Amino acid sequence: MIDNKIITTCCITGGGPAGMMLGYLLARAGIEVVVLEKHADFFRDFRGDTIHPSTMQLMSELGLLNEFLKIPHQELTSFTAVFKDTSIKIADFTHLKVVKPVLGLMPQWDFLNFIAKHASGYATFKLLMNTAATDIVKQGGRVIGINAATKDGPLQVFADIVIATDGRHSLLREKAALKVIKTGAPIDVLWLRVSRQERDPAQILGRFAYGKVMVMLDRDSYWQCAYVIEKGGYDKIKQKGFESLKQDITSVAPFLADRINELKGWDDIKLLAVDIDHLEKWYTNGLLCIGDAAHAMSPIAGVGINLAIQDAVATANILYKSLREKKIIREDTLAHVQKRRGLPTRIIQKMQVLIHNNVIYKKISEKDDQTPPLIMRVIDRFPLLRRVPAWLIGVGFRSEHIQTPEVK
Repeated sequence: MIDNKIITTCCITGGGPAGMMLGYLLARAGIEVVVLEKHADFFRDFRGDTIHPSTMQLMSELGLLNEFLKIPHQELTSFTAVFKDTSIKIADFTHLKVVKPVLGLMPQWDFLNFIAKHASGYATFKLLMNTAATDIVKQGGRVIGINAATKDGPLQVFADIVIATDGRHSLLREKAALKVIKTGAPIDVLWLRVSRQERDPAQILGRFAYGKVMVMLDRDSYWQCAYVIEKGGYDKIKQKGFESLKQDITSVAPFLADRINELKGWDDIKLLAVDIDHLEKWYTNGLLCIGDAAHAMSPIAGVGINLAIQDAVATANILYKSLREKKIIREDTLAHVQKRRGLPTRIIQKMQVLIHNNVIYKKISEKDDQTPPLIMRVIDRFPLLRRVPAWLIGVGFRSEHIQTPEVK
């Protein structure tokens, strides 16, 4: 029997964008919520940096936008892709009907710390760092809580509802035996960093050259680079040698040639496996999965972050009244969350598969073809079309708005 116990209304496992936003919205609405984060802080290289226009809109609806924008960040009004020497603007955010029609680039740990700070202003919010969920607790076929490991020993958290936001390798969805449907992806990503200089070109969506693709995130003093490779191709790259990899990187981004030797060896390279999957059913009695725990996305344009935050807002909107009134959350209510968020997820995943197969993978498999894909050439020819990908990336299908009240 575990002596260390917490009893709360909602237990959220995972302190990413979905978990922190949901925890904040529920606490703001006067609901007791405990968020568990297995790490000691939010600092991780593998977090996405994108703050979508839809998230800017939510910050405005919460009355936080002006303060939020004081955090150091970059703002993009458009997305451009470079095919060797040809630049194509493929998305123009300036026409979006939102309060701030830009795509922000902000280290995700800054975003999460901002949400945590504001959530902590409510007495009903509790964030437990260094606390990892290890199992679900069931009674009579219903999930009633979780077991967790902390630096001080085991912990049990009992709650009216458990919400898993513990990422694409969600332990809770595994423990609940929720069926995962894998769509697959033909690519992986090598994650690396190289210093940034003031004379460097501005950030773009992606660089395509000689069968190579790289996305570069501006983190002020350095570039966080995502070098795209064929799925399962890392061992083949290592066999060719580290110098060969550095030459490949500078062939797609020549301005890095004067500092590519900052990369000393394979320890400076991290393999990030790209997966696209979704749960057949996002819930079971007493447990709901949202964000990457419900649907793992490709890192393309950071739309997974947008979907995770939108999931959190929809979940809060649908559940807060029942939670505040201490009503039992029925499975049909959890099904309502999936029904609302499932369609946007499926649409975006199908689009990502299309881009993977017909743009990114096609370019890295064709090797020498530098011609921009037909769809991008059409967008370049008719600038009005740039509004479509801007809307898909920046806002998306069925955007959510704050319906939860603030209870002081």
